[in-house]
Amino acid sequence: MIRLAHHPCGHEFREPIYVSCGRPRSHQPPVCIVLEHKGGKKNEKPVVIVGKTITFDSGGISIKPSAAMDEMKHDKSGGAAVLGIMESVSRLKIPMNIIGIMPTTENLPGGNAYKPGDVLTFYNKKTAEILNTDAEGRLVLADALALAQDYKPRAIIDLATLTGACIVALGSVASGMMGNNDKLKRMMLNASKACGERIWELPLWPEYKNMIKSDIADIKNIGVGGAGTITAAAFLSNFVGDYPWVHLDIAGTAWKQRGTSQKGYIKNGATGVGVMSVSYTHLRAHEPEADLVCRLVLEKKRGGGGGGGGGG
Repeated sequence: MIRLAHHPCGHEFREPIYVSCGRPRSHQPPVCIVLEHKGGKKNEKPVVIVGKTITFDSGGISIKPSAAMDEMKHDKSGGAAVLGIMESVSRLKIPMNIIGIMPTTENLPGGNAYKPGDVLTFYNKKTAEILNTDAEGRLVLADALALAQDYKPRAIIDLATLTGACIVALGSVASGMMGNNDKLKRMMLNASKACGERIWELPLWPEYKNMIKSDIADIKNIGVGGAGTITAAAFLSNFVGDYPWVHLDIAGTAWKQRGTSQKGYIKNGATGVGVMSVSYTHLRAHEPEADLVCRLVLEKKRGGGGGGGGGG
């Protein structure tokens, strides 16, 4: 069974970050959606999956160029993947407890928009200096990752169309992966190979974390000196504690772009990337036949040539 909850993701001293980013300039009220799949034992620690769900991203006050801004409807692809994963594990009756968290808002300019120079306080009481309002995805993700710790999870996985730098590094061929746990990263790499969703690991060394230190807050929301994909992950690492965690930057793979691998089951638009590989990671732990099942599904889709991916 999947239960839907609307978690405030805040506390008495501050508003949730997804509210800060989508403050009333948007006519769409921000919300943090929590989905719960209770397939395991009552006291079994869950896996928590978090997806960036920016339903449209103009960049806010640090507004984006107009060219291709229409594609920013795909900035909710991480959350769409979480929906697909939760449907998948529910239909497959995966005998695990799995939580899906989708911090959902828009990022638009306005008179009451958050601004460069602001300092925001997060769910875990850490503070961040805002230097660029177009780096909003890591802010809403950070609050949701901090919320994930409340579940005392066995693992945390997040998916996000987070950085253009990931497209510069990997194009639309592979998603970037960073994290703090080698075993979880190996599981994701093995799943990606079996499902045909390519993932490439990038380093997350201490030097990158130093690049986001702030003089007036704990951290700042953009780094200096390049490595934008990695410094974004370094930002997120402040909100997962010591729990095993993997971050997937799907900026280049979330929708069909120039250079996207040609697959018969992917039409123009969203690809649903992450749904197969993350679902497979959980299925593999309980079903020895998972490799065969995944390959059969892929072959069936290729043979049928239709049924586009999930997502936005």
